[in-house]
Amino acid sequence: MKKHIIPLALSCVTVLASLGSCGSTAKSPSEVSEVVIEKSTGGNPIIDMYDEDGNIIYGGDPAVYVDGDTVYLYTGHDISTDKEVSEKTYHIPEYLCYSSTDLINWKNEGVVLNMHDVDWTRNSTSAWASQVIKYKDNYYLYYCSWDKKARGKQSIGVAVSSSPTGPFVDKGESLVNGLITKPESNAWNDIDPTVWVETDESGEEHRYLAWGNSLFYVCELNEDMISVKDLNGDGDITFGIKEGSGDIYSPMKGLGTFTEAPWLYRRQDENGSYYGDYYLFYASQWRESMAYAHTDDLMFGEWQDYTIYMPPTATCNTNHEAIFDFKGKTYIMYHNGARPGGNGYRRSACLQELVWTDDGRIEPVTESAAGLSGTVSTIAYYDGTEKDSTSLISHESFVCSSDDKDYPYVGISVGNLSVDSPLDSEWVIVSGKSDPSNDSLVSIQSENKVGLYLTVAEDGSVVLSQDVDGKEETALLQTFCTKEALNGKEDCISLESVSSPGMFISVDPDSGLLKLTDGTENQDMASFLISAD
Repeated sequence: MKKHIIPLALSCVTVLASLGSCGSTAKSPSEVSEVVIEKSTGGNPIIDMYDEDGNIIYGGDPAVYVDGDTVYLYTGHDISTDKEVSEKTYHIPEYLCYSSTDLINWKNEGVVLNMHDVDWTRNSTSAWASQVIKYKDNYYLYYCSWDKKARGKQSIGVAVSSSPTGPFVDKGESLVNGLITKPESNAWNDIDPTVWVETDESGEEHRYLAWGNSLFYVCELNEDMISVKDLNGDGDITFGIKEGSGDIYSPMKGLGTFTEAPWLYRRQDENGSYYGDYYLFYASQWRESMAYAHTDDLMFGEWQDYTIYMPPTATCNTNHEAIFDFKGKTYIMYHNGARPGGNGYRRSACLQELVWTDDGRIEPVTESAAGLSGTVSTIAYYDGTEKDSTSLISHESFVCSSDDKDYPYVGISVGNLSVDSPLDSEWVIVSGKSDPSNDSLVSIQSENKVGLYLTVAEDGSVVLSQDVDGKEETALLQTFCTKEALNGKEDCISLESVSSPGMFISVDPDSGLLKLTDGTENQDMASFLISAD
């Protein structure tokens, strides 16, 4: 069948101005040919890779280390089965590494630490959150897992390598035994390590290690980077309540609802020198939002300006951020469950820029399917009420819930709706999920609810839903063939369902919602103008 290439319009204004001069000879569904439109590439999640058996490589709890002009991304390798997901069980046997010099193209560097090679853990399936840092000539991977020498509690570990891509070799025992920290609110208080090294104004070097779930802990490391510093000089590593009473402290005041996933950060000037307060970025509440606070003293200071800057994602119960600077900008790496079959136990890394305000705060962040490199589009149908007038297609406005029972999101209304935010009218159009090699096929993802796609429902309506199972049947329901517009307008297209051939996405004239029809009754309402930013 003949295919035509229709580039996405550069702006809505340009396209709307051209509609009056378009050809407008309506066609029957059997007469329209396939066309090819430009699609978004890249975007979030940033890692779109498969193993040698064709399985999606999932990976959550992202950590980032910038080494010169190269950014290294580290994740756990999520391989939980459907049964394990139903049992809320993480299955993470190893840590993976990826590298990039432009934040767009990523190279798979492979496994950097396998939990089979760690002697002190009680199992080999719990490679929970980590962070890597370079100190002098070596790289240090700080991580956490269940410790058979700490009554099975989580503990903090460390492994060492001469290369950022490993292999990392564990020190042979936990760095922070989970029995040391007090008080204990659960068996996984001691998770999610983050590390920070700098020299203070007096010339003294400090090597901070922080971590925690429900409770936030911090200590200093010795120069070997694999042992805790005995701050009070009593010969033991102990937990302290006030300065001088121990070596590990819990400065919680001002952190609001601290949940987990701490990440230490400090701003740099144009010369690379640190200035201002220390920032702690972390997961707050449940489901997890992203928050931050700042202090002038990591060990004993009071945290200020507790702020939630990112709500829960649409596809994952947890979140975990890495904040880093690269080529003069600040970025956030986080995770969601947006890839096919993804969820809170099969996660994927996403990347966006953070914007600072003049007073040292962070602009709110909304998760984005386009990310750094994708293309955002609007979709409008020709409504015919006025000459050349169009109406935008939007999904129902909603804020991601904090209640687990509201997930996964399926069956969200889509159509010509009144919405709370213009972001609800933005879409990312990608290659068809059922057959990415076919240029005439597309799938259409919400820009601000990443992982939710236009989907054909059982009743013939077209709604917004997550690809929960990653199955071929779901991919077919979320794939459409781009064809010449049924109303004959050259700048428009029509969208035929791959799962229901001969049926087209149409706007119901009464409800304004999307549904499938054969396209013969109202061809304008089955013809769409796609405009790219």
